[in-house]
Amino acid sequence: MLTPKQYNLLMFLNKTLKETGCCPSFDEMKNALGLKSKSGIHALIDALVERNFIRKLPHKARALEVLRLPKLKPSSIIAEEKAKEAALAGSTIEIPLYGKIAAGTPIEAIANENEKINVPLNMIRGGEYYALTIEGDSMIEAGIMDGDTVIIKKSDTARNGDIVVALVDEHEATLKQIKKDGRDVLLIPKNSAYETRRLAANRVRVQGVLSSLIRTYH
Repeated sequence: MLTPKQYNLLMFLNKTLKETGCCPSFDEMKNALGLKSKSGIHALIDALVERNFIRKLPHKARALEVLRLPKLKPSSIIAEEKAKEAALAGSTIEIPLYGKIAAGTPIEAIANENEKINVPLNMIRGGEYYALTIEGDSMIEAGIMDGDTVIIKKSDTARNGDIVVALVDEHEATLKQIKKDGRDVLLIPKNSAYETRRLAANRVRVQGVLSSLIRTYH
């Protein structure tokens, strides 16, 4: 098994070569691994060459080729990643709580920037988010119940099948599954007791895509 530094250098080389097509410089490798001198990089490269993970290309300065990647990570790296995941899971971030949205009958969404909610940091994966409280039962077959808090990633686009906050005619907001059908948009409830709404695409504006959900049990 590789040492943590050997593993990290190999993965850095592989990533850089795939992204740029060029081998990183010794300074880039040194900085990526947090080493103080280039001699440490030379020793790591020699060890990787000796173990047939990389090879030096002849007649090219500092040119390296990755031959293979290890099947297993060093145990210390696995432990470090688990520690980071645990720390992330225990952290929270504050996002706006915009009020209630009907998952049955569309209502106007009220954006109140002064009201906030703390959500686990691992629910947020880049971008802007807000929260809404669900009223109604039209999404119960998707596991979204009356009283749930949904975490919405701000977006003005969505893929077919996404559950979105849709603004109808600029004043009615609803949480539904969206599907494009020619020049129309279908807003689909996830409850057989409700009917799908078919609307002209220019009447519907996506305001966000469902990211996750918080449920409180009383």
